[in-house]
Amino acid sequence: MSTMTMRIDDIDAEIIRKYAQFEGKTISDFIRDAVFEKIEDQEDLATLRAAIAADDGKRYSHEQVLTELGL
Repeated sequence: MSTMTMRIDDIDAEIIRKYAQFEGKTISDFIRDAVFEKIEDQEDLATLRAAIAADDGKRYSHEQVLTELGL
């Protein structure tokens, strides 16, 4: 298992400690979760941008979708 070091000021460190405790997590778990959430957010944003770029502008009403699905 690897160890990573992060330098932050004392005020920020205390905020992180308290928030991790509030969430019932260790500091390591809290920071790991936060990092991976950030990565996921960036991946979601990239997916959204690709979808917007590929959008042909055609839209379907709720009724059209239900009819198409035979519902």
